[in-house]
Amino acid sequence: MSVLDAPAGTAPGRDSTSSGEGLVPVFVRLKLTLVRNGLRQSAGRRAAYITSVALALLIAAGQLIALIALRGNAHADSLVVLLAGVLAAGWTVLPLFFPSGDETLDPSRLVMLPLRPRPLITALLMASLVGIGPLFTLCLAAGSVIAVAQGTAGAVFAVVAAPLTLLVCVALTRAVATANTRLLTSRKGRDLAVLSGLLIAVGFQVVNFGAQRLGRAGGLSTLDPVADVVRWLPPASAIGAVDSASQGSYGQAAVQLLLSVAALLALVWLWQRSLVKLMTAPDGSTLATAEPNREKAGKGGSKLSALLPQGRTGPVMERSLRYIARDPKTKAAWVTALAIGLIVPMFNALQGTGSLYFACFAAGMLGMQMYNQFGQDTSAFWMVAQTISSTRDAYLELRARALALLLITLPYTIAVTVVTAAVLGDWDALPGVMGLSFAMLGAMLATGAVASANFPYSIPQDGAFKNVAPGQAGLAWISIFGGMISSALLCAPVIVATIWLYVADMEQWLWLLLPAGAVYGALISWAGLRLAAPRTANRLPEILAAVSKG
Repeated sequence: MSVLDAPAGTAPGRDSTSSGEGLVPVFVRLKLTLVRNGLRQSAGRRAAYITSVALALLIAAGQLIALIALRGNAHADSLVVLLAGVLAAGWTVLPLFFPSGDETLDPSRLVMLPLRPRPLITALLMASLVGIGPLFTLCLAAGSVIAVAQGTAGAVFAVVAAPLTLLVCVALTRAVATANTRLLTSRKGRDLAVLSGLLIAVGFQVVNFGAQRLGRAGGLSTLDPVADVVRWLPPASAIGAVDSASQGSYGQAAVQLLLSVAALLALVWLWQRSLVKLMTAPDGSTLATAEPNREKAGKGGSKLSALLPQGRTGPVMERSLRYIARDPKTKAAWVTALAIGLIVPMFNALQGTGSLYFACFAAGMLGMQMYNQFGQDTSAFWMVAQTISSTRDAYLELRARALALLLITLPYTIAVTVVTAAVLGDWDALPGVMGLSFAMLGAMLATGAVASANFPYSIPQDGAFKNVAPGQAGLAWISIFGGMISSALLCAPVIVATIWLYVADMEQWLWLLLPAGAVYGALISWAGLRLAAPRTANRLPEILAAVSKG
């Protein structure tokens, strides 16, 4: 069946469908068909979809009941207003990080159809209301208005505010998705998808931190100052209008509701403008426009090479740095390590219960990037293998990769430790913590080099969250966790020295751990590289076979 189903003798673009009549049910059926056909692909996908629907409905029902239970609470309005703001933020960023979740988010698929922008937008907006996300949002919006609605005026505003909140959220996500369609279908868009897991993890840490601070600060009353601002921002202003009408402030309620209506109209207008531009303007990413960028990139590479050591070390370091900047999975691993290495010590410090020794987490997270060095090369490792003909070549290769890692890790570890010390005000422990971090980093470089030679595994290029080829999970576990345990054992002398200084009440000598840890870490990393070099040179065929798998 055609999307338009034009009757015989009717000119394309002038039938009832293209003029808006009947286009909405066609697009709703199209959306349902996409969902049904996706579920037919495999039993696993059906099971995952049914499970996600059940969990979403269960969570939505729980949230709805919890919001209704807040009815009558003096500060319920602050919570529901902020909840609406969080929902809007989620609807804004989700299309940027999960573009493949809904194929209708890409309106460029409809370019060749004789459809006018205005009826097309109406149909797409209605089709967007079909799904788990809109149902979940509607449950939260309904619970929010029930929690604050009082009297007849509040009920009247609530009937309008709940669906209006949903429409603003959906229009917002559609406008953002349409404006960034070409980004979402490019390599940068795939990079965003790879990094989506990091955003979610950081978001959960922020929410957890906020909940802990809220519990210690005296409950919902601490939300009032922020809510007083957010209640004037759409779509939270629609929820705020219900509370204002319930309090008898009808003029304020009308203004807040009109703000959400105006936001909806503005988003639809922006959506239509982006849609017209997308369907009529050519894509500028052509070969001709790309050539200057390539020349510029080439000049940038030569500048980078000039700053790096000569011989084999410089090119290998440059290659490793380019992997970090360009390869999506390598980039995701580094960004995750950088973010979590800062989040853990800082969140503990801000809670007032942390220790400066949490800053060692930064060195540990970044040191893990030394593991499976050859796996990030995938099948291209055969080109590297051609340049390794002796133990010395293998040593220079591993040393250069370690130096590239240190180029980022050393200043970052120092920065995290200093910032954490500033937040805690614990400057006395700073030298000891930094020395322990240097020792830990050196130990992880050593064990990472050995693990890369003995337990290499492939990193598949397909799938954003698929980081180990089938059948190699055991190698990955041994490489990472075995290396971490070995690193902890190698750091034992510095750890014991630190504990002894505290037990013996000799904290004034902690500064000695800074040079001692740095020297110890350098010696351990040198020994690890020396130990891994002959193993790498002798196992080149096995390493190549392992990293090329999958």
